[in-house]
Amino acid sequence: MSASRTALLVMDFQNGIVQRIADDSVVAAAARAVEAARAAEIPVIFVRVAFRPGYPETAASNLSFSALSQAGDAFTQDNPATQVVDALAPRADEPVAVKRRVSAFTGSDLEVLLRGTGADSLVLTGLSTSGVILSTIRQAADLDYRLTVLSDACADNEPDVHRILIEKVFPKQAQVMTTDEWVTSL
Repeated sequence: MSASRTALLVMDFQNGIVQRIADDSVVAAAARAVEAARAAEIPVIFVRVAFRPGYPETAASNLSFSALSQAGDAFTQDNPATQVVDALAPRADEPVAVKRRVSAFTGSDLEVLLRGTGADSLVLTGLSTSGVILSTIRQAADLDYRLTVLSDACADNEPDVHRILIEKVFPKQAQVMTTDEWVTSL
């Protein structure tokens, strides 16, 4: 059996989301994970949510995204609010996948990027726990990836929801650990 190949996913750490959800400790934990992955030569893939001008990807039936058409260009792919925060700036050789839904896989080229790296294990960081982390875990588990969630490198507007997901839901499909525990394991 061949050795496992890991990729670190840094999801939705973009200007418009970080300012609403994350405290500095969550961004700092994600930055430690990125630094450790780079040092260990683990591929880092950034994922952000953004749309084309006019939001042609959003359907009126989608409760999560249908109101975006009222947001002007706030969530369009070139808007500064949808760009990765400077504290986690991708290097030139690190891909940034643009997704059009909650899961990192839906509407993006993430699966192609992961095949290119040969990854079969994913380490997840992101905002929010009940959004991109939950949706991506579910889809990645169905795609047979081995999963790890860095509990302190994700956050949610609802601390109780974050805690329940981290403590009760995610352990059924993923290993849950802190960023420092993961870094030590490398």
